[in-house]
Amino acid sequence: MSMTAVTGTLSSLKACQEDLGTGMDVVTDVAIDLVEAQDEAMNPGIKEMEAVILECAKLDREINNFVDIVQQVIQVSPQQPEDMFSLSARVKEQFSERAAQLSDAELHKHPKVVAFKENIKNSLQQANQVSEESMEELDDDIAVTQSQVNFTCPLTQVEMVNPMKNKKCNHHYDEEAILDLIKKKSNQKKKCRCPVVGCGNTDVTESDLILDQILRRKIQNNKRQSKKT
Repeated sequence: MSMTAVTGTLSSLKACQEDLGTGMDVVTDVAIDLVEAQDEAMNPGIKEMEAVILECAKLDREINNFVDIVQQVIQVSPQQPEDMFSLSARVKEQFSERAAQLSDAELHKHPKVVAFKENIKNSLQQANQVSEESMEELDDDIAVTQSQVNFTCPLTQVEMVNPMKNKKCNHHYDEEAILDLIKKKSNQKKKCRCPVVGCGNTDVTESDLILDQILRRKIQNNKRQSKKT
């Protein structure tokens, strides 16, 4: 095996991670559908989907660890063809050592797992509120809520595609825009301030952000309604 083959394999693994992330988002969307359907029989299904999300998070963590170990070994090891077998052995050894130190409890901190739980919790709260209101009150609330929801990213000033919710201040931004800003500020050795005017949050970090799939669904539904009218 050559270094070119190793590099190609790492690239393929990273591409798999992107597909894995997309799959986890789809599972979350289906779970939200079940909650919104208010079907009590489907409650066990949500638990099963959470288990799927956790398994995906575990696989994502394994890929991250494998890629990280391979890159570390490559940096400190000779890269001649005859050295590749010993390189493979070192990767396997270090991967096993790191895997033995990991805990499944840590998977609950995975961003996609956190987002799943947060979105399901918010969906359940909204479903319970709906069930307690009369249809007349619900219509009024929907009208007010739709007028209050802001689909515009404070950074791009255009409608968000993948809205990220800040757990600290509850403001939303489009994923690509806020991650670019955080990276830019980090390169400048500066903290990233929340771009919403008047917000006192002066240190926005990537770990503070959760993909708000409920809001994303609202944006998508709003687009579909606009096309119909």
